[in-house]
Amino acid sequence: MYTMMQVCRETDMTYQTLKYYCNEGLVPNVKRDGNNRRVFDERDVKWIKDLVCLKKCGMSIQEMKEYLDLCLKGESTIPQRKEMLTKKQEALRASIQELEDSVSYIDWKQNFYDDVLSGRRPYVSNLIPTEN
Repeated sequence: MYTMMQVCRETDMTYQTLKYYCNEGLVPNVKRDGNNRRVFDERDVKWIKDLVCLKKCGMSIQEMKEYLDLCLKGESTIPQRKEMLTKKQEALRASIQELEDSVSYIDWKQNFYDDVLSGRRPYVSNLIPTEN
């Protein structure tokens, strides 16, 4: 069995976040020790790691609750779960493309500045009017 702090270390989650997830019902079947403190087994820790990943994928608390509800209903909900994950995957791929485009722009701009600083090209600005 794991304590809250052990789970936090294992999952790289803050104590407050884990407590919030438990209070929101995102960690089902939470067990308590003799002192009424939450304790977790291996299956709980694996699920909490899944929650961490789902959050990183951009799932809201409400979406994680919906996903959990589907999981708790069993195998028959796999198609709905796959659809939820597919939508998140598509959004992540779009975000990756946006980031790659941003990196490409910065690469281009850095090369432009290098060329200006080395004298290979004149400095031209779209912000500063030039005299004709």
